[in-house]
Amino acid sequence: MIARFEAAEARNKLEDLSGIQLEPGENPYNALIKACNNDPAEVQTLYSVHRTKRNGQQAEKFLSSDFKELVIDQTLLRLEDPAVEPGFRDNRNCLVIWARPPDHVIRLASKVNELLKKAAPSVWLMPSHRMHLTTLEVAFSKTPQEIAAFVTTLRPAIPDIVNYPYHHRSRLVKPMVSYDLSAFALSFLPASGEAALSPPLTEPVVTEGITQGDDYTYHHLRRDVYDKVQESGVVVGSRYQVPSAHITLGRYLNHDDHDTPEKRAAWVKAIDEVNTWLEKEVWDNPDSEYNADRYIVAVLKLSQP
Repeated sequence: MIARFEAAEARNKLEDLSGIQLEPGENPYNALIKACNNDPAEVQTLYSVHRTKRNGQQAEKFLSSDFKELVIDQTLLRLEDPAVEPGFRDNRNCLVIWARPPDHVIRLASKVNELLKKAAPSVWLMPSHRMHLTTLEVAFSKTPQEIAAFVTTLRPAIPDIVNYPYHHRSRLVKPMVSYDLSAFALSFLPASGEAALSPPLTEPVVTEGITQGDDYTYHHLRRDVYDKVQESGVVVGSRYQVPSAHITLGRYLNHDDHDTPEKRAAWVKAIDEVNTWLEKEVWDNPDSEYNADRYIVAVLKLSQP
């Protein structure tokens, strides 16, 4: 049986809170860079404003007296619990270019999930081997034939795209839990002058032909990947291009942990406490056991059904 559901993201739209206005046909990532005067400090500020505003909005929704319900991912629910609809098949076919986080970031994400699970035992957690950072969503919810056609067109450019971050290195810093009514994630900010804390690169370190330093931000990388996909002949069909760099940690598949005002308040409090811990113990801390306040985006992968 094949069924269609309204995507959780459609019911809980990831609104761009940066205030950037796009011109028709403009590379959306370049628009933000221009609005920030190509200044990494301003880029970081916009990312920070976006996630801080969004967390504030979502906290208000969870704590509101007229709270309605969580936004349950109906497709994921049926995949995780076949008893809900025996014979169900996921008909979503997507094409995404994503980055696999390094081990020290995966360990931090797993620790954060461990802490959040104590506050909400029924949440679904992303398996660590599937954690990823979406650099560019090329196409969403297409037929297998449509995705195959995109891949055929894109194929000559794929080696250049997936290897691009090796020569164009951007850093992400200051992890924080971001959340809404459908999911929660570990979000980062593009670096802007923070000291290097990640494990050192393996010798010999090659610097010739390498673009690095915080003037080249993660948003610059997204801009360039967007251009490369467009230049291949594939029109990018992203649902959103918000200033966000996040690894999805989990989703809600039922209301068990959030069906009373007290439980919802406890959830918001737990997230606030984790974010306080991250800022005090992980940010700018060279002695952190997770050593994950510095994330160099070094490898991209192409994901398709």
